[in-house]
Amino acid sequence: MQMEQFRSGVFKQQYQYKSFSPTPVNQVWTWEEPKVNTLLEKATQALSALNAFSLIVPNVDLFIQMHIMKEANTSSRIEGTQTEMDEALMDVEQIDPEKRDDWQEVQNYVQAMNHALATLEKLPLSNRLLKETHAILLQGVRGERKTPGDFRISQNWIGGSSIQDAVFIPPHQDDVNELMADLEKFWHNDEIDVPHLIRIAISHYQFETIHPFLDGNGRIGRLLITLYLVSQGMLHKPSLYLSDYFEKHKGAYYDALTTVRASNNLLHWIKFFLVAVTATAEKGQETFRNILTLKNEVDGQIVSLGRRAENARNLLLHLYQKPVINANFVSRILDLTPRAANALIKDMEDIGILKEMTGFKRNRLFTFEKYLHLF
Repeated sequence: MQMEQFRSGVFKQQYQYKSFSPTPVNQVWTWEEPKVNTLLEKATQALSALNAFSLIVPNVDLFIQMHIMKEANTSSRIEGTQTEMDEALMDVEQIDPEKRDDWQEVQNYVQAMNHALATLEKLPLSNRLLKETHAILLQGVRGERKTPGDFRISQNWIGGSSIQDAVFIPPHQDDVNELMADLEKFWHNDEIDVPHLIRIAISHYQFETIHPFLDGNGRIGRLLITLYLVSQGMLHKPSLYLSDYFEKHKGAYYDALTTVRASNNLLHWIKFFLVAVTATAEKGQETFRNILTLKNEVDGQIVSLGRRAENARNLLLHLYQKPVINANFVSRILDLTPRAANALIKDMEDIGILKEMTGFKRNRLFTFEKYLHLF
């Protein structure tokens, strides 16, 4: 299919409304516009450079969890949650009761992503994996009654108070399984020559257009991008997440997806997606460079702690994954007495690594502020 000649789909008359049935995507894709080639080259180069950092940064897995947490928080914010990054890193008892539902949605996303990444080491990317991930995403939160882990068997819609004034009505439920089967074949079709970044750009558009679940489609669709790149070896570690870019350009993101359906302009979406990959990969490289600089800085500071330096180094290994802590946490993970834990925290405050964030005299929380700021 030449993109300039692409027809996005057709509207099908249902009872009192028309649903949109997208064109299947498991086919060869070509294009004539040279700009796509230029953007594809830039995006591929930026992604390769980001991937190189994940291979050379010592103990890179320590930092990947923060990438996942940021993605979970940002992707959830696009859907309306109000959890801040520092709150997402706290334990549930430290969260105000009225904010705990939003906090749990972010935690579910982290669990869903980690489950999907672990499963990818044993099984290929598949609809089965997306369903398992979706079940974890919606467990015990808003949407838990909307058939978690299963494709929908009823009509959904986007925007508007009802299907009568909806902004967009995805395909009828009877078409979902066939369309998602076509999409899965597209991920693994070795008989067609389609670059991976083009393939996942088309896949993300198609997934969001099918809207196969009753809830959580946006988060699963954005998560799909990273899972695909990891599964295809484009990323050695899951270090690229587009939700931050999509949130900052939310209007352009939704407009680009809508333009495909309304005007058959797939090229506009492809170009938007490739620019997003380039910008996000370049920002990811900067984050890794800043992590290495900060790591060298704090390693030098810790030497001044003398006999407490070893405990401080061990605590840092945890701070790189969870940069918001309290004294009980330090006492537990380092097997220290409460007095020794508080003394270690005080020493790390004095040299500027930790900063108290509550202003309380009791139940205090401390943050590795310089590190958290990088995310």
